[in-house]
Amino acid sequence: MRVTQSMLANNSLRHLSESYARLGKYQDQLSTGKKITRPSDDPVVAMKSMNYRSNLGEIEQYQRNLSEVYLWMDNSEAAIDQTNSALQRIRELVIQGKNGTLSEDDKQAVAKEIEQMKQDIMSVANTKVSGRYIFNGTDVDQAPVSINTTPPVDPTTDPAVGAIVVRINTEPYQVEISRGIRLTANVNAENIFSQELFDTIQSIEDTLKGTGTDDLDQLLNDLDGHLDKLNAERSELGARYNRIEMIETRLKQQEVMANQILSDNEDVDMERVITDLMVQESIHRAALGASSRIIQPTLLDFLR
Repeated sequence: MRVTQSMLANNSLRHLSESYARLGKYQDQLSTGKKITRPSDDPVVAMKSMNYRSNLGEIEQYQRNLSEVYLWMDNSEAAIDQTNSALQRIRELVIQGKNGTLSEDDKQAVAKEIEQMKQDIMSVANTKVSGRYIFNGTDVDQAPVSINTTPPVDPTTDPAVGAIVVRINTEPYQVEISRGIRLTANVNAENIFSQELFDTIQSIEDTLKGTGTDDLDQLLNDLDGHLDKLNAERSELGARYNRIEMIETRLKQQEVMANQILSDNEDVDMERVITDLMVQESIHRAALGASSRIIQPTLLDFLR
């Protein structure tokens, strides 16, 4: 095959262009820290990166869900603690009200304080977090406890005007915190803010005011029963809180591993890239020198 000057020149330019492309590749890797800048650079690496990033995004979403569960549980724990304090105070007032030495004015004062405790418990039952009622199951837009404002149709069954009415949705409010794992974020409010609880407190208040005829000893036993239910629900909440902390630890470990796998797939070895770039620069300089010697001489150089 006859080798011509144009063939040598074209081959030299083609090899120089390829050398520039390799230099550009190493320069991109050095400046971005990534093995590829576009999927066409390495489709296998690009496909794996999509899967790894999808997995990492899933873990991050679960962590955000976990934060919501923590928010509900922390507020529920604070509300239960406040309710427990209020009920304990009512219990103390009932024992004080049973004292036969109290005058009628003293009993009226005790009854007024119990009424304030009742109103406080009602406000706790209607606690909202991020605009949602946390003690009404999945019906987060409706307050579980309200004041009746409608005259009773049947006085024997319907509450009187001004009475506290409890309508609690007991369906669990569940949040997915890991693949295939859903955790209940709320508590069973029926065990804490039941209609029976408010009726008991109202009966205590009426009895101390002299408008009720209930036995304070029996009402005190009823109040103790409500306190037992509250403490049982609090213990169940604590058990779920311990579980969610374990899940949080596992998610953090999964996040670290997912980031490590993604880094191994995408990130370049900087020392190796710098070495390859320096070697390619030397090769490129040598190619430029060789091309200058091949392309420069022509027939005119020898006809002078």
